[in-house]
Amino acid sequence: MAFGKKKNRIIGLDVGSRVLKVAEVAESKQGYELRKIGMNDIDAGLIEEGAIKNPEAVADAIRKLFKMYKIKEQNVAVSVGGYSIIVKNITVQLMEEEKLHGQIHSEAESYIPFDVSDVNLDFQILGRNESDPTRMDVLLVAAKKEIVNDYANLIQMAGLNPLIMDVDAFALQNIYEANYDAENDNVALIDIGANKTTLNILKGSASVLIRDVSLGCGQISRKIMSHEDCSLAEAEQLYHGDGADKIVAKDLVEIVSSVVTDWCTEIKRALDFFYATYPGEHIRKIILSGGGANIKRFRELLAEEAASEVEIIRPFENFSVDSSIDPSYLERVMPQTAICLGLALRRANDK
Repeated sequence: MAFGKKKNRIIGLDVGSRVLKVAEVAESKQGYELRKIGMNDIDAGLIEEGAIKNPEAVADAIRKLFKMYKIKEQNVAVSVGGYSIIVKNITVQLMEEEKLHGQIHSEAESYIPFDVSDVNLDFQILGRNESDPTRMDVLLVAAKKEIVNDYANLIQMAGLNPLIMDVDAFALQNIYEANYDAENDNVALIDIGANKTTLNILKGSASVLIRDVSLGCGQISRKIMSHEDCSLAEAEQLYHGDGADKIVAKDLVEIVSSVVTDWCTEIKRALDFFYATYPGEHIRKIILSGGGANIKRFRELLAEEAASEVEIIRPFENFSVDSSIDPSYLERVMPQTAICLGLALRRANDK
């Protein structure tokens, strides 16, 4: 979904429920160059489960973020996820793409839990179905018009041009493919944010399972809040090590361990669905991004539960980096910038 005039460079903006992330990437014959990257926290409650509760405050935070990092370009790619987005692999009768454009609404009706008049639909033809050559595989994307309009209006309210509306899972895949050479591997990309986890399982370059679940680092803060009978802001400080003397270290370890165990259970469910759909296949590697990727206990437990390699994404491994960017800052924010960098790679004429 694209809006507005076409220009070459697009700013990637990841609007998270607690953190805004922004990236500017230039492209040349030599490859990608990371020009600017940054992030800034926003208050709890401004965005809940993907819904923008206070657009004026979020738009103001976006303006401040662009000013803080001196970003002048106004064309923006932003992404959405959660329960307002449905991404499914479907099979339909073999036909020309132009004909499918005319039939996609009727084809989609049996696959999405929303009224088709309430969603924006898009699709990509993946090729002939392996088991039935008279049919073809299609990646179907349905996004509630209300959520798409809300995010487009938010970007415009911030004085910017919402050129591209993407899906979190696709932005994640985009940055993975820019940095990793794994054409024939089965890989799970998992982004753990504050209140949402996005999972995208790839068979080679094809996305075969996408799932968003309401799990994230915010659960840890809420458990601390309940355990210590404190405010959310105080709980977040305790979780991030500020005032660590106010909570028993053992209690904090147990809280984190219980939350990440739940994450692993949910992720294992999705992996089991993949294995049931593709018997004999194995997910060789799980690549983590988002704030939750930094939790060592989570990485260890997930590797054990999934019987796969688990690593933190390196989203600018194949990028040159502008000399103005501090390498230590890059290392620190690396996992949280994956989606905004994937968005920054988008171009106006992309599918």
